[in-house]
Amino acid sequence: MKLIVTGVTGFAGRVVCERLIAGGHRVTALTRRATSAAEAGLPPAVTVHAVGNLETYVPAGELAGAQAVIHLAAKVHVMTPTAADEAQFHAVNVTATERLAQAAAEAGVGRFIFASTIKVNGESTIGRSPFTADDPPAPTDSYARSKQAAEESLLAMSSEMEVAILRPPLVYGPAVKGNLAALMRLAALPLPLPLGALSNRRSLVGVTNLADALIHLATAPADSVAGRVFLVRDCDVSTGDLVRALRHAMGRPPLLLPAPEALMGGALSLCGLGRYRGRIFGDLRVDDTALRATGWRPSVSMTDEIGRMVAAAGN
Repeated sequence: MKLIVTGVTGFAGRVVCERLIAGGHRVTALTRRATSAAEAGLPPAVTVHAVGNLETYVPAGELAGAQAVIHLAAKVHVMTPTAADEAQFHAVNVTATERLAQAAAEAGVGRFIFASTIKVNGESTIGRSPFTADDPPAPTDSYARSKQAAEESLLAMSSEMEVAILRPPLVYGPAVKGNLAALMRLAALPLPLPLGALSNRRSLVGVTNLADALIHLATAPADSVAGRVFLVRDCDVSTGDLVRALRHAMGRPPLLLPAPEALMGGALSLCGLGRYRGRIFGDLRVDDTALRATGWRPSVSMTDEIGRMVAAAGN
């Protein structure tokens, strides 16, 4: 089976390509500048086409014969977006997705898989049940709104091409960046942390399991996935649980002390980090029953993926 993958130099893109090649598929990667698998850091069996910016994409035959597209390229979330970021969210996440999807439909590609974000559902499940794909969208920032707009455009094309959408929560694994990388650096310090009393629950998904879920949606029978939105997870943990797992992988004791959330929240505010309070103390759980009903199951445990993440970081 021939599959097109975008965003291949990103966190999950390389893993998707590696898992596809290991599964015996033919993979064509669309990149902005890289012209070879070696330059893109991909397995040698991957065919690479440099196509420039997807928001101005004009196909030149690279989509021919493909059965599915897995679209991962995106302008990712930033904490304090500028006006330029706002414009890029629409250009990269909406316009580029629409152009690629239309080109794929015209080339006879049968299915389009879109990596969206749980932020389309919202930012928190405090005081409510876990998010489901059937919940009304409640994006709170321009990044999430751009992803929702792209979802709506794709679902409107379902008469031209099969579409399936996946909204992952926070992704962890080797080469992770952002908040999880910062938490891993914090866990690496030989200091007690006041996270022992936290009981919040956040759904996470390992990058390998995310890649497998995307591939599953690209290859599963159409009647189980076409025209649908899915949520994915492989564990629900508290922030303290996550630090415990990180320190276990580092061969260190947990060193977690119980401290009142109000006290910790006040300390964050004094340090100018109050905006992180919801991420550290809050709940964001997802219900992935619909995805599992199609036959997908996580293949890698949280312990194993965090072990790989810590090893890759040299901790």
